[in-house]
Amino acid sequence: MAGRRALGRRFGWLWAAFAVSSYGTGLGFGAFPLIAVLVLHSGPAQVAALAATGRVVGALVAVPLGPWVEFRRKRPVMIAMDLARFGALMTVPLAFLLGRLGFAQLLVVSVVVAAADIAFRAASGAYLKVLVAPRDLLVANGRFEATTWTATMVGPPLGGAAIGLFGPVVTVVADAVSHLLSALGLRAIGGGEPRPVRTGASGPRAGELVEGWRGVLAHPVLRPLFFNAIVVNGLIMASGPLLAVLLLDGLGYAPWQYGLVFALPCAGGLVGSRLAPRLVARYGQHRVMLTSGALRACWPLGLAFVQPGAAGMVLIMAVQFGLVTCCGVFNPVLATYRLDHTDTDRVARTLSAWSISSSLAIAAMTAGWGLLAAVTGTRTAIAIAGVLLLATPLLLPRRAGSPRGEPSVLAG
Repeated sequence: MAGRRALGRRFGWLWAAFAVSSYGTGLGFGAFPLIAVLVLHSGPAQVAALAATGRVVGALVAVPLGPWVEFRRKRPVMIAMDLARFGALMTVPLAFLLGRLGFAQLLVVSVVVAAADIAFRAASGAYLKVLVAPRDLLVANGRFEATTWTATMVGPPLGGAAIGLFGPVVTVVADAVSHLLSALGLRAIGGGEPRPVRTGASGPRAGELVEGWRGVLAHPVLRPLFFNAIVVNGLIMASGPLLAVLLLDGLGYAPWQYGLVFALPCAGGLVGSRLAPRLVARYGQHRVMLTSGALRACWPLGLAFVQPGAAGMVLIMAVQFGLVTCCGVFNPVLATYRLDHTDTDRVARTLSAWSISSSLAIAAMTAGWGLLAAVTGTRTAIAIAGVLLLATPLLLPRRAGSPRGEPSVLAG
């Protein structure tokens, strides 16, 4: 089967590094909102502001990082970003132990982590395009997607249990250490990597900062996918902090229950990511992307009707399973399409522009929905996001495009 195809030792190390980092992130799922609510006793507006500020400032810091990443070897950049995340996250448990943890520190750490995340994703996408053959990109992206959802399925329940046993910052330590281990795994990849050559002036130019957006907006299929992804991700993520407040504070869910209802449905992501290559082989890339992209918008409205107790937990898990399964199909197909249709010398800038735009949109919507919840109520704000999501399939492209920019695969 295509999903079992061997992609080489170097991809194996890349996948292992991605896996350990993903499992650490899974353990730390929702750690900052939990700390804000349970330790700092923050309300909905503060929790939303925490998520929004980190993303906005982190995205702005990441704007010049796109060209910087583009013209450097990608693996050292990935290692540096892992080490930056490790260092920033470790300040949280240290401050907690010293009794000095505050809301401002959570904001600063979230900014550093957000900027490092964007730079890391840009470098890893560009590195993947030259590490594996074009025909294997969907298989590779499917494996990353499956790992993400498996880690999200296993991590939050374990993280919730760890918080109950050892305190609210233990999962932040696990997340930090996972980035350190990821850096070690990336170093083990070895092999050579050619240094990208900058033509013209040696320093960064203003035009390079917007080159990623220019390439996306000029592409007839990437453009609608870009806007669809931004709006869908923004609306889904804007509901996250509100759900944390609703479930933990309003409905009295325990931390382990909060983690469980979002963890078990991630099995759908594993199913979807394994199905993606087979569906594409049978129905074609564009049709699968269009169908799964439309279906993923149909589920989140159900979260507005959640109730306390077992019935509420079942409802959340059913809604999340449907959503995550559709995302599990859509995400690796989108990631592969984006790499196929981006010139090799513009991948890092394109992925940076995409991530920055997504982060800014999520931040703006998260802040807006925090204010909306303060005016209309948490449940009503979640319902409004769900209704708006039903219109997002209108942004999906109606026709396919042709690939661009064949990469050269690294030997090894």
